[in-house]
Amino acid sequence: MSDPDNLLRLAGRLVEVAAPRTTPAGVMVRSCKLFHRSRQFEAGLARDVECEIEALALGQQAHLVGQAGMGTELVFTGFLARKSLRSAKLVMHVTQIEFVEGNENGIQIEQDGQQAQG
Repeated sequence: MSDPDNLLRLAGRLVEVAAPRTTPAGVMVRSCKLFHRSRQFEAGLARDVECEIEALALGQQAHLVGQAGMGTELVFTGFLARKSLRSAKLVMHVTQIEFVEGNENGIQIEQDGQQAQG
């Protein structure tokens, strides 16, 4: 069971996807970046927010990121972890991807996590 204290959900536009690589265990990995823009409220005041987050997708999620085109609107759910043992930089590890409706490639995720073409 995962600990809900490290749970991140972020909507944005896919702005970078690296070529796939494989772990020593044979699992596909893709690095990518998600650009987020929104209006948030803090201390009763509206604030425009923009950020880019580096993300890491493995297995089925890596396959889905590879199928998404640049500029595709996505919602990533996952957790934060150090980029490596020697780096304190944080990276989002993607455990679930939702394609925002209206994208050009029509890929959606069904409840059981299987891919469906729409």
